[in-house]
Amino acid sequence: MASNGIRDKVAIVGMGCTPFGEHWDRSVDDLLIDAVTECIGSVPGVEKDDIDAFWLGTMASGSSGLTLSRPLKIGYRPVTRVENYCATGSESFRNAAYAVASGAYDCVMAVGVEKLKDSGFSGLVIPTPANDGTESELTAPAMFSLLAPSYAKKYGVDADVMKEVMTHIAWKNHLNGAKNPRAQFRSEVAKETISCSPLVAGPLGIFDCSGVSDGAAAALIVRAEDAHRYTDRPIYIKALSFVAGPAEGPLDPAYDYTTFTEVVRCAEDAYAQAGVKDPRTEISMAEVHDCFTPTELVLMEDLGFSERGQGWKDVLGGFFDLDGGLPVNPDGGLKSFGHPIGASGLRMLFEMWLQLRGEAGERQLASPRLGMTHNLGGAPGACVSFASIVGAERD
Repeated sequence: MASNGIRDKVAIVGMGCTPFGEHWDRSVDDLLIDAVTECIGSVPGVEKDDIDAFWLGTMASGSSGLTLSRPLKIGYRPVTRVENYCATGSESFRNAAYAVASGAYDCVMAVGVEKLKDSGFSGLVIPTPANDGTESELTAPAMFSLLAPSYAKKYGVDADVMKEVMTHIAWKNHLNGAKNPRAQFRSEVAKETISCSPLVAGPLGIFDCSGVSDGAAAALIVRAEDAHRYTDRPIYIKALSFVAGPAEGPLDPAYDYTTFTEVVRCAEDAYAQAGVKDPRTEISMAEVHDCFTPTELVLMEDLGFSERGQGWKDVLGGFFDLDGGLPVNPDGGLKSFGHPIGASGLRMLFEMWLQLRGEAGERQLASPRLGMTHNLGGAPGACVSFASIVGAERD
C-alpha cells in the first residue's frame, strides 16, 4: 500500500472538546454546540460564517448533515456526515483535511459527536447489522478477550504475568485520566482493585473494558501556508492513513489473534507519509484505541513501538507511562473517557493539540515533537484502522 499523503500541507488552527461522561441533561445538539463554540472561540477573529464546509462524524446520533446544520444554524454550507465504525471521528477529520489539501476549500471544520448513555446502542447488547449469517454474534468484550490468552500462549507469558500486564495498562490510563478535567472517570484506581474486578468475558474484568459515554469534539483546519493568520501555534498534519481489511481473520485458521493486520498496514503507510523510520524513538506520544487492555498491548507491537513478543515487558517496565520513553494515552484514553464513537478520534487529536502547544497542564510532556493518534473499529481479524501523525513544526 502506498499513498502520496498531504504532509505539511494542512494545519489545525483551533480545537474544542466537551467533557466526556454521562450527560443525561445534554442533548446531541447541546454537545455539538458546546464543541463547535469552543473550537471557534479558540481562534480569535473567526466566525461561524468564515467556515466554508463541515464534516460530521457520528455512528448513531444523526443521519445527515442536518444533525449539525440545524443546531448550529449553518447558513447553506456543505455539511457531510460520515461513519466508519470506531474511526468515525477520525474519518471526519481525514475527509475535511483532504478537502483543504485539494484546494476545494480554504477553511473547514471536522466535528464528531455521539450520545450513547440514553440510547441503548452501545454496550454488551447491541443490535446486529444485517448480514449473511456467517458473522460472529459475540459481544465486543468476548471477541477482544481472545487476544490475551493468544498472546500469552504465543510468547510464553505466564497467565499471572499477563494479568499483571493488563492491570498495569488500566492503572496507567486511569492515573493519566485522573489528571484530566475532561475525562469521564477522574480517579486513580489501585492495581489490586483492577486485578480483582468482576469478570466480563474470558480474562477481562470490568477495569479491562472501556466505558460508555457521551461527548463531542471539533477541529478547525486550513492550508498550512495560511495557518499563522489564525494562530501563532498551529499543528501540522504529517500523515493520515486509513485501512479497511478483507475481514478474513475469523474465518482463517492461520489467524492467531496476536495482531491486527489492518493496523500494521495503516501504521506503515502513516510512517512512510511522515518520513518516520523508527517510531519507538521518533514518536513523542500516542493516543491509541484502548477499547480493552489487551488491545493496547497488541497495538504497541503493531504500531512498531515494541518488538514482537516484547510489548508486555515494555508495559511492565513503564515505557508507555506518562514519564516513560513513549507515553501512550497521556489523556487517559478510552479507559478514562469512555467511547462516544463519533467523538473519540477527535478527542485523541485534542490531546495532541494541547500537548504540542504546551497546554496539557499536569499531564504536559517535555518538548513533544510528533504525536500519533490511532483508532480501530470492528473486531480482531475484521476491522478498520486509522492513524494520524501531527507535529508543531512544519518541515
